[in-house]
Order: sequence, then C-alpha cells, then structure tokens
Amino acid sequence: MGARTTAREAALQILYAVEAANEERATVIREFWRETPGDAEGRRYADQLVRGIFECLDAVDARIAQASENWRVERMTPVDRNLIRMSAYELEFVNEVPRAVVIDEAVEIAKRFGTEDSSKFVNGVLERIANDLEGGALLKRKPL
Repeated sequence: MGARTTAREAALQILYAVEAANEERATVIREFWRETPGDAEGRRYADQLVRGIFECLDAVDARIAQASENWRVERMTPVDRNLIRMSAYELEFVNEVPRAVVIDEAVEIAKRFGTEDSSKFVNGVLERIANDLEGGALLKRKPL
C-alpha cells in the first residue's frame, strides 16, 4: 500500500475519531498519532488533509449536500460522510492528485471501512462533485 493510501486511511480514522470523541480536536489528533505512528510522508499528507477539511468544512459540506440529492450530510454514515469530505476536499483543493485517483482511492477505502453499499454511494456522490467542479470550470485552488 502506498504512502498516500495509508495517509488517506489515517485521515479518515482521524476525522471519524474527532467526530465521535467528546474531546478537543487537537487532543484527538495528538492521541491518534501517539497510538498510530505513520511514516513521515504519510503523516504529513494525512495532517494536510485533516487540517484542510476542518478549514473548509462548511464549503465542503455544502458541495456534498448539493451533490447528494436525497441524503443530508448528517444522515450519512460517519465513515461515508468523512470519506466523502476528504475526497471532495482533495478534488477541489489538492492540485497534484488527479480526479480518477481520488475517486478510485475513496471507493477502495469505502470497501474496506464502510458498509456493503458504501463504495457505490461514495462513488456516485464523488462523481457528481467532480462533474460539478469541472462543469463550473472551477480550478483546484489551495484553501485560504
């Protein structure tokens, strides 16, 4: 498994833990890395994803809500919701990762961590998000 794949899995686990914990975000992240030390490259990318998602959470959730017509973001399973958040963030804000890679990785992670239907659901929502981004001629940009 590549460094980016393990970084995405770590980021998903952090996002899930932050959502489930009744503690400060920084504490949860620090505890995660103390218990699960990753390689430097993977940890750096996971931290970049987590930090970026939290900085852009309202915008990311709005994009997800627009793309998931019959599902409110808060009704999605925590794994699906956070995986889609992470991948939507990558699609919009991370220039060096191609669309196909983001979506393929998300689908594979959904198969490992989600429900039986997660991979199809994640794929469908991310395809809509990617099409919306491309259709609106939005260029990937770094968050503020």
